[in-house]
Amino acid sequence: MLKIRLQRTGRTNQPSFRIVVAEHTESPKTGSIVEKVGTYNPKTKERSLAEDRVKYWMSVGAKPSATVHNMLVALGVLNAKKINILPAYKAPAEAAAEAKEEAAEKAAEQEAKAEAKAAHDAEVKAEAETKAEEATAPAEAESSDKPEEAAAPEKTE
Repeated sequence: MLKIRLQRTGRTNQPSFRIVVAEHTESPKTGSIVEKVGTYNPKTKERSLAEDRVKYWMSVGAKPSATVHNMLVALGVLNAKKINILPAYKAPAEAAAEAKEEAAEKAAEQEAKAEAKAAHDAEVKAEAETKAEEATAPAEAESSDKPEEAAAPEKTE
């Protein structure tokens, strides 16, 4: 698979890049490129790009790297959204805020589940107590009724 990516050139502390089409398995430093389609100087932000060649290679199936994709979007060659290429620990503040919000929602959900379980357990316990009271109350009533009934017929005889 072909990739459109940056190949670093220039001296130490004076970077410049070529935008090249190369096989994705080849390192950009090997020099085995298919075609050079542009240049980029990060110090001056100067870019030169052969848009028709980039479009051709993309139509053939070449995929741009994330950085080149963002560059093509900024130049208007591609009509797409930019890709976040920052590492996870440098994610934008919005992503961190979303993560905090999700964590808060999960905590609230767990708390609600715990409260519901506690309420359910209390209901079950209360039902068990009432059943136990009902079971003991009729037995006491029956035991108190029997001697009186037994005593009453004895008196009449």
